[in-house]
Amino acid sequence: MSDRERISAKQVKELREKSGAGMMDCKRALEDAEGDTEKAVRMLREKGLARVKQRDDREVEQGVIESYLHIGRQIGALVELNCETDFVARNEEFLELAHLVALQIAACNPLYLDRESVPGEVTDSKKDIYRELCVADGRPEKEHDRVIDGMLDKYYQEVCLLEQPFVKDPSESVGELLAQTSAKVGEKLAIRRFSRFQVGEKRE
Repeated sequence: MSDRERISAKQVKELREKSGAGMMDCKRALEDAEGDTEKAVRMLREKGLARVKQRDDREVEQGVIESYLHIGRQIGALVELNCETDFVARNEEFLELAHLVALQIAACNPLYLDRESVPGEVTDSKKDIYRELCVADGRPEKEHDRVIDGMLDKYYQEVCLLEQPFVKDPSESVGELLAQTSAKVGEKLAIRRFSRFQVGEKRE
């Protein structure tokens, strides 16, 4: 009996629960992965991300505004999460994503949505600081650009919402979480705006 014939209904069910993908997609992924569930999950994730990229030019005018208040009500967050249709805006997974993103904002205090949103003067200032560090550390000049790029990547992961490690599973970023949910619900999703509030903070 071939590996393709040995794929059981239980395996398909488990993969559906892990990935959120359709039954036939799960069965094909398991067949291609020769029964390896983790490999099948990765394959489905890659296919899902590819589908998400195909939706980049679609309009996202529906969605929700979600709030999160931390224990003690000293920190709160608001986020607008958009989708293509009102149907998905009522979808349980979409609403759960909105809640998780609001929680992420409250917990990790992102300053920008993505690296493209970081003002040029901020990036230039960081580069100058990192270059000075390279000189202070005695690094060869030919290594400076590579080291600076690595430091910038780390900075973006700290301050850009989509690049931050997801607070409940640091092995994936918020952007990856967004893409995975987009693949599950079959629509383009986008975070339009967000804000974080903390009692007593001074705002410019």
